[in-house]
Amino acid sequence: MALRRERGVKPQSPKRKWTATMTSTISKIEPTTDPTELTALYVRAMNSGDLDTVLGLYADDAVSVWEPGNPISGAEHQEKVREYLELKPKMSATLRESHVTGDTALLVVDWVLDIPAGEDHEAEHHTGIGLDVVRKGPDGRWRYVIDNPFGDA
Repeated sequence: MALRRERGVKPQSPKRKWTATMTSTISKIEPTTDPTELTALYVRAMNSGDLDTVLGLYADDAVSVWEPGNPISGAEHQEKVREYLELKPKMSATLRESHVTGDTALLVVDWVLDIPAGEDHEAEHHTGIGLDVVRKGPDGRWRYVIDNPFGDA
């Protein structure tokens, strides 16, 4: 949260008037028309903590492998994303490789994810190489269809 002084507002008292603004939220992020930009959008969406924005970057039939050997989709995936965002993760990622053919692309991503300590859990630090398959939809925008952050496992 950041504090800023409202412009054009004259304080009623000798103290300045400050307004709190949330800097961790983002304006609406939409899927991109460039598959190589999807990783950066995903990082922004995850770090914002905005469930709808994160889910909007996935195709309706997407499969995620957030635990090795345990692919999930649909309502189960949505619930897992919601639970994960409640932990307030902070992510960074770098696109290592991209291979595009037609309406399908493979993204190889180096990622780092930190979860701060909470009342019921210790801080966590995770790294990996993700293999993501993305597909261009009828709207010309790219979305995740396979999200596997454990591509190096």
